[in-house]
Amino acid sequence: MPETAAASPMLTTETKHYRNDVVLVICHGRLVAGSEGILYTTVHGFIPTKKRIILDLADLQHTDSLGLGTLTRLYVSAKSAGCSLELMHLSKQIRHLLGLTNLFNVFTIIAESGVKFI
Repeated sequence: MPETAAASPMLTTETKHYRNDVVLVICHGRLVAGSEGILYTTVHGFIPTKKRIILDLADLQHTDSLGLGTLTRLYVSAKSAGCSLELMHLSKQIRHLLGLTNLFNVFTIIAESGVKFI
């Protein structure tokens, strides 16, 4: 059975650099099985050189367990390298997943202005 374009997992990212040590990665689409490698490759490449990586998830329409696993994997890699991985603009679905898995308190969640939520 052929896969339709609507059902295919598609994730795109764009990056914006601020100062020498901060990068914003804006995610668009679906962070699901088959597309999680796009986010991992993009973000992991910044970990050795950036001190602060912010993931803007405002346009992320859906994520599944592999997407959540990718976020967690990136968090661990960043933390091990002395880098901060922060999330902003969480959808209701992502907030729910982070709450169910007790990861909401692990990630640093920030507001639009870059202020960290406590």
